[in-house]
Amino acid sequence: MEAFIDGYPVPAAPVDREIIINKSRFITWLRPVTNRDDAMAVVEQARAQYPDASHHCYAYLLGSPASAQAAMNDDGEPSGTAGKPIFNVIQHKGLSDVLVVVTRYFGGVKLGAGGLVRAYAAAAESVLAEVERVEHIPHFNARLELDFSLEQRLRHWADQHQGQVLDVQYGQQVGLTLSAPREHLPDLEALCAAEQITLHTQ
Repeated sequence: MEAFIDGYPVPAAPVDREIIINKSRFITWLRPVTNRDDAMAVVEQARAQYPDASHHCYAYLLGSPASAQAAMNDDGEPSGTAGKPIFNVIQHKGLSDVLVVVTRYFGGVKLGAGGLVRAYAAAAESVLAEVERVEHIPHFNARLELDFSLEQRLRHWADQHQGQVLDVQYGQQVGLTLSAPREHLPDLEALCAAEQITLHTQ
């Protein structure tokens, strides 16, 4: 079974911005994340850095857009006025593997539900408009069984194709696990067929 992820845009680096709306202060962090644990760790970092803030609202989108994982949190703001507007901006930008946390210091002026939606969307826009995008390159993992005489050839193949040898085990044959960009899989399959190397893709 081949478990591949199609390429999609992801953030290249963190972005931080701060905006003031009707005396409320909105501090926004955009962070590249690849799983929920990483995302939650950043939210906790924001809580620790701004412990006296009124709210720490967030949204994230992880993985291929076709099968993405998403979450959003209003953190005490009226339901649907914080996490969802943040998430909507993320979706509109077509970005994934991204977390946006908006920390709000209440400035004494109530914004109302519509005002909150606009404010959190503006906070998300402030970082998402600035973020540099890179392409998530889909990789495959493969397990190969080969004769000792072919190990160096396989290592050379990996070097030439942006591949990485993840694990090597020696027994009657060499058991080698490697990862490489998906586009190079047909080339590896051809090499294995020519050299009678057993190939299992994961």
